[in-house]
Amino acid sequence: MIDTLPRFVEIHEEGPREGFQIEPPGFSLADRASLVEALAEAGLSQIQVASFVNPKRVPQMADAPELFAQIQKRPGCKYTGLWLNEQGFARARTVPKVDLAGTLYFYASDAFCRQNNGSGKDAFHASQAGWVQTYRDAGLEVESAYVMTAFGCNLQGAVSENQLAEVLRFIAKIQSEQGVTVPKIYLADTVGWANPHAVRRRIALAQHILPQARIGLHLHDTRGIGMANALAALECGIDLFDASVAGLGGCPFSGHIHGSASGNICTEDLVFLCHEMGIETGIDLDKLIDAARLAERIIGRKLDGRLMHSGSLSAYRKGD
Repeated sequence: MIDTLPRFVEIHEEGPREGFQIEPPGFSLADRASLVEALAEAGLSQIQVASFVNPKRVPQMADAPELFAQIQKRPGCKYTGLWLNEQGFARARTVPKVDLAGTLYFYASDAFCRQNNGSGKDAFHASQAGWVQTYRDAGLEVESAYVMTAFGCNLQGAVSENQLAEVLRFIAKIQSEQGVTVPKIYLADTVGWANPHAVRRRIALAQHILPQARIGLHLHDTRGIGMANALAALECGIDLFDASVAGLGGCPFSGHIHGSASGNICTEDLVFLCHEMGIETGIDLDKLIDAARLAERIIGRKLDGRLMHSGSLSAYRKGD
């Protein structure tokens, strides 16, 4: 397995968007902007700041334009947003500090797609072909595609490999029909159904169906094995991950029985894992731990990250 480990891993930060969307509204713009700036200072190359979605459904993101306006951008870091429809994209385009990126979304679970978007996955998937042209008209390339609930769904149950393969083949069909190549395909464990065995098998499946794509993982630590899943992906050579500072996050429409289920895999814990295995990330771990502690102070309760409470090993190695 060691020979397959990547030399460098690219980690995209999701905490300011996915973390705060599941918290109660009311955190100040100044606090949220300071967290984004601390993450950029730590060396994150991409930070998803906020989403441009229906404020009635996700009131925590209603002030997305104001948040972007408050941020002091750092060169070399992309500050992205999320949208799921043309209204959201139109709003994002009016905000000068948003680094726009063409992203397509697909669902392995019809039930989750209906809960998240108000339409079945077949109709929603068909609409993604139109997004290719929408992005072209806006002067954007399609940079990535996400397959949500790629491992399972609380609302629908298990997602088989055949169901995932059907979605991946549909992405291949869109690429062929639209004359576009989607360079990055993310398998998203949206509600925490993945396990290391499934991670290995589904990465191999995606690589078989979409051999030109760079496969990324969007993992959640809902049931405590998120980092084991990340390790399995690293051992498959995967070098692209989403993560969330201090383990913030979770989808507000995921159907968890207990509302406090853990969110995304923790950014600083993932960086620590990579560094301990000799994998570079370009991220200053000590500064990232400081950012995680800032997130905890802002949220006002103990968060799920491990390293932010234990510290790294750097202080113990200074005599080496």
